[in-house]
Amino acid sequence: MKCHEVDYELFGNDMQMVEVELDTGETVIAEAGAMNYMEDGISYEARMGDGSRADEGIMGKLLNVGKRVLTGESIFLTHFTNQDQGKKRVAFAAPYPGKIIPLDMAKMGGEIFCQKDAFLAAALGTQIDIAFTKRLGTGFFGGEGFILQHLRGDGMAFLHAGGTVIQKKLNNDILRVDTGCLVAFTKGIDYDIQRAGSLKSMFFGGEGLFLATLSGTGIVLLQSLPFSRMADRILAHAPSGGGSQKGEGSILGRLGGLLDGD
Repeated sequence: MKCHEVDYELFGNDMQMVEVELDTGETVIAEAGAMNYMEDGISYEARMGDGSRADEGIMGKLLNVGKRVLTGESIFLTHFTNQDQGKKRVAFAAPYPGKIIPLDMAKMGGEIFCQKDAFLAAALGTQIDIAFTKRLGTGFFGGEGFILQHLRGDGMAFLHAGGTVIQKKLNNDILRVDTGCLVAFTKGIDYDIQRAGSLKSMFFGGEGLFLATLSGTGIVLLQSLPFSRMADRILAHAPSGGGSQKGEGSILGRLGGLLDGD
């Protein structure tokens, strides 16, 4: 199925959203809860599946539901369609601070692999599947990277990532990254998990026990602040107990707690 041709515009810097422009009859699909606003004339419907295969039947839809359960996403995708005359717009935003990455799938070789929580929205016709990494070590130690989303199509797709996003072009090169910092990569890139140096470095280096190793020829997208890293840091600095602590771990904060009787 050929993807619908949609136009778009990005707004914002660190808390971005993307506004997708739909001609009459055009549809964009998105993760449940990603929509910010839509203009009058756009209808939306939650469906099981991405709608790329009209003849997949009930068993195919149930299989897709099972795959989405494995990725931890909602079993439904929301389809937004322009039912009116003239151009209409609908906007989507990521659930945490970061960047929205617009991808012209036709220029990316028609397919891309991404982290299971990176997909935000795409033009109707984009096939959203899952891919298991083939290496046994990846399955046991990969954590975030074991189950990947596999996007195929020739239209626009939108991913979201935390912090700053950079693009690396590999030409028979090898790149080692933290497993959470990987956003997506194109076909032609081999993905594996390898031990992070010596035992001393693994346990005391602070960089995790294993690193993702990317090799081959293609494009790799990386993020500077994975949501898991941000969440861990917030939890580590959250005050213990029921009350709030001013100044967190500072001396003034502790003195203030003593004066307040905490």
